[in-house]
Amino acid sequence: MITTGYGFETTALDVVEGVDLSGRRAVVTGGASGIGVETVRALATAGAEVTIAARDIDAGQRVASSLTTATGNKKISVARLDLASQESVKAFVRTWDGPLHLLVNNAGVMATPLTRTPEGWELQFATNHFGHFTLTLGLFNSLRAEGARVVNVSSSAHLMGDVVFEDIHYEHREYDRWQAYGQSKTANILFGVEAGRRWASEGVTMNALMPGSIATNLQRHLTAEQLQEIIRRNDAETRRRVKTPEQGAATTLVVATTPLLEGLSGKYFEDCNEALPHTGGVLSGVAPYAQDPESAAQLWKVSEEALGF
Repeated sequence: MITTGYGFETTALDVVEGVDLSGRRAVVTGGASGIGVETVRALATAGAEVTIAARDIDAGQRVASSLTTATGNKKISVARLDLASQESVKAFVRTWDGPLHLLVNNAGVMATPLTRTPEGWELQFATNHFGHFTLTLGLFNSLRAEGARVVNVSSSAHLMGDVVFEDIHYEHREYDRWQAYGQSKTANILFGVEAGRRWASEGVTMNALMPGSIATNLQRHLTAEQLQEIIRRNDAETRRRVKTPEQGAATTLVVATTPLLEGLSGKYFEDCNEALPHTGGVLSGVAPYAQDPESAAQLWKVSEEALGF
């Protein structure tokens, strides 16, 4: 197990203290809000050239301007990216030029009402997995150019269930917004397991993480009553352990920068350390099905077929 000396209280800036990312190029999806902002802040503070990939260009420009002032790093830019739109993802890929050392697949949607993309895909899976799959594979030659890390922001919600390959898009079963979110987060972890097998000789690694419970606009699709229901389901100790966005981004920065992950893929981190196997009764650890090589290979195949790779 990989342990770092960091923990629950660690912030993203704590992790990058003394880290030099000068000359390194990074893309952070969803970098205009929530933990994405703090991820960009930490990377820029360490000297990286950072592209904020966001649906809302105006919001991205405001964040970029603010962080340029705060960090003194003038190499923070913004590009439009809507992960629910395959055309938008492909357009982003076409405009990328040169090497890419760090791709942080941070953006996502959570617990949305049943919504389908023009292709008929369920929105959460289409955004959280398919969008990042197309983005990552589209940028692979840039990632491979000098070796790189891909960081997938997953969630403890993956414990809600495995990917249901027989009916990923809820065409034949009743839609459950939380199960749908959970399977998309399981896919984020499985993606790294198969990437590790396929890319072992390419110098590109991929690992996943749980940032923690953080109040961000990720909860925008939930009503006040639904948020209260989540609170009622959690015990008092869980409620006390809500993280700030600065703390939530810390595990992302660990996975992105720690030398301990050099050459390794398919790992899952929480609270800045590699997670233990999940045991019943706790909302932590990694489920065995989320690191199953056969499921990871099947997910890759299904994704390639759906996306035309």
